[in-house]
Amino acid sequence: MSGAVRGGDPGGAGPAMTFHRFAVVSGIAACVVAAGAGYDVPLHGAGPQAPVVPTVSAAAPDPGLDTVLRQYCVGCHNQRTLAGDLAFDTLDLARVGERPDVWEQVVRKLRTGTMPPAGRPRPDTEVSGQVVTWLETQLDRAALDHPNPGRPTLHRLNRTEYQNAVRDLLAVDIDASLLPADNAAYGFDNNADALTLSSALTERYLGAAAQISQMALARPRGTPAPETFFVPTDRNQDTRVSDDLPFGSRGGTALRYYFPADGDYLFEMRPKESGVAGGFEGVTAEPHQLDVSIDGVRLWSGTVQRPEGARGDERNRLILESMRFRAPVTAGSHLVQVYFVAKTSAYVEDLFDPSLRRTPYRAPNGEPVVSSVTITGPFTESATAGESPSRAKLFVCTPAASADASEEAACARTVISTLARRAYRRPVTEADLEIPLGLYRDGAGRGGFESGIELAVRGILVSPNFLFRFEDQPASVAPATPYRISDMELASRLSFFLWSTIPDDELVDLAVAGTLHDPEVLRQQVRRMLVDPRSHALVDNFAGQWLHIRNVAQFQPSPELLFHFDDNLRQAFEQETKLFFESIVRENRSVLDLLDADYTFLNERLARHYGISGVYGERFRRVSLPADSVRRGLLGQGSILTGTSRANRTSPVIRGKWILENILGTPPPPPPPNVPDLAEERDPRKVLPMREQMAAHRANPVCAACHAQMDQLGFALENFDAIGEWRDIYASGLPIDAAAEFVDGTTFDGPTELRALLLSHAEDFLTTATDRLLTYALGRGLEPSDAATVRQIKRAAETDDHRFEALVQGVVASTPFQMRMALAENQAN
Repeated sequence: MSGAVRGGDPGGAGPAMTFHRFAVVSGIAACVVAAGAGYDVPLHGAGPQAPVVPTVSAAAPDPGLDTVLRQYCVGCHNQRTLAGDLAFDTLDLARVGERPDVWEQVVRKLRTGTMPPAGRPRPDTEVSGQVVTWLETQLDRAALDHPNPGRPTLHRLNRTEYQNAVRDLLAVDIDASLLPADNAAYGFDNNADALTLSSALTERYLGAAAQISQMALARPRGTPAPETFFVPTDRNQDTRVSDDLPFGSRGGTALRYYFPADGDYLFEMRPKESGVAGGFEGVTAEPHQLDVSIDGVRLWSGTVQRPEGARGDERNRLILESMRFRAPVTAGSHLVQVYFVAKTSAYVEDLFDPSLRRTPYRAPNGEPVVSSVTITGPFTESATAGESPSRAKLFVCTPAASADASEEAACARTVISTLARRAYRRPVTEADLEIPLGLYRDGAGRGGFESGIELAVRGILVSPNFLFRFEDQPASVAPATPYRISDMELASRLSFFLWSTIPDDELVDLAVAGTLHDPEVLRQQVRRMLVDPRSHALVDNFAGQWLHIRNVAQFQPSPELLFHFDDNLRQAFEQETKLFFESIVRENRSVLDLLDADYTFLNERLARHYGISGVYGERFRRVSLPADSVRRGLLGQGSILTGTSRANRTSPVIRGKWILENILGTPPPPPPPNVPDLAEERDPRKVLPMREQMAAHRANPVCAACHAQMDQLGFALENFDAIGEWRDIYASGLPIDAAAEFVDGTTFDGPTELRALLLSHAEDFLTTATDRLLTYALGRGLEPSDAATVRQIKRAAETDDHRFEALVQGVVASTPFQMRMALAENQAN
């Protein structure tokens, strides 16, 4: 976690700031108007461009395709019935490459066996495979003859990219909440179509730039506002709760906080209140040592206990007073650790295991716990602009104390041009520097050199050149013609793909030298970037959205039925899946290991939940899994199983839908309106097995086709309850039936056989994984013409066992990633 300076008017006052606000708003408005003519984005309300249709030379139609269509498809998909708005009897089978929008759907449906629908006659698997191969060959040949990089888009930095860019530009860690959350499209929040711009967001950019510029120069102004960090109320603080806390600690919290300047800060801890009883839970006459450390070095130590002779509000005031202190801290990002010193390693005896007690009836064990931590500062009288990491990064030169105005201006130009080059992700021109230098002169005239630099930093942070990822079109390129983007634009695409941030100096230097596009140089850079710690952005942002890891923090299972769920388990779920996906990236493993890896990452709390012995402590470690383990792969992990459940029960529909969307790549259509929810039975003894509850949906002909696919996949996971714990019977005592049948008639039983079934459809999963990765890399939804690129990437990765780096290298080398479709002259301008 990180903090941001608050208090006072972040925008300052005076004519310089009025000019600054006008210049910024005018600049962004001009950017949007110009973009409206040249980019297909919803900033201006324009509709999508018409797709480029290649003129494909006629090829002899495959007789097998004609036979399959007439025998199995035309009966529904014809001019009269138009099922799915599709009529095969009107299509020219000799020009398949001209209609990728139709034939790519046919390929996907035949490959996954979702068409013809269940219960209808189907072609033999061999015949179906031959038809698919012929169609893919024709479509790929057309894509090779007529490269189509897709429609141009204009990207605004989303708030994660903005946060990372500020970190890399200025060595300042900001809270992402400075900006509103971004909308997502096609599964990701870096999608250009969803990154709209409003006047309210423009104002937020202005406010954020003011705060960040003050933090960068370690010059906070105004009265500091307190920032409070709450500890989840359902966290079990009886033991060490985090790897970021020292051994021998109990409870508490660890948080990352950015201290904007050297100075004194006030720290205030608050214990958990005991509700209607008044006072604080666990605070007794027995003393408990509370420590606060910064980056592992103890900053303060105090004693928490009930004061003698005090009662009521006075007693509470004295307790809170004993948990607050003021201390000096240096500027920069630090790990703040708040914890009690554990008194004994023995567990407190009680009627139940603490992890199994229901929260409403959980008896306090006589030990206080931390409810929140509040940090305020720096206080004005103590704040100093020392040698902070941000100042060291920003001030590439510093004028001497005796320097005159011209020497200061020369140094300011160096500082501003260096910052602008990295912020704009290209060499800067005199026109680029005009506004920042003007802001510097205004600020320096009123408050000196650093005031001028602060104002110039604000101007750069709200410049359209920083907030948007512009790509120029050469004047010599004819409209509707694909062309290669420049090396600088390639560096930007590559960096935002793998790091979710701006290019570093090495990438920029290669781009300026004009060598980045060289295939071998590009491969080396991809390899370098994947081993860089910044590639963890792929875990947080790509996997976090594809696999829904970001949603884990919002899990709130019913405390009435799933009473042993707590924040410790919630955090363990998230950490397991993050570490698991990161191992695929760092170790360059096959993406198929996501389905059937022989290992996972556990700590004691999660291992106990999974029924795996021999794992102790809060530290996560790699744990090997046997071949028949139900925990192998993503479908055995609590983050996936809990995220695809209701708050109080499992949901075969949600679990089956997740598999169809994220593994097989065949999302079902939206449900019809007014479909009633399942009736909720409060008495667990009367709850019917989930298979019987879902029978009502399958009995409805409108619902049957989709539920026949989703429910069966979900039934195989029914042994996992709503928080991913294994069970053999329902609460009613009835046995669980995990037998199921796939759409092609294959039968399977339980998660182990489901995993084997999905591995037999490995091609579908590889297509889905490549599709998701390409969507994330391009920042736009894929079009039918992109399917040939997906197949090309997948085939190239096959020679390297579909390892993660091979997929990334294929994406980076692809036509949509390295090329762009030219616009008409009036649009490009």
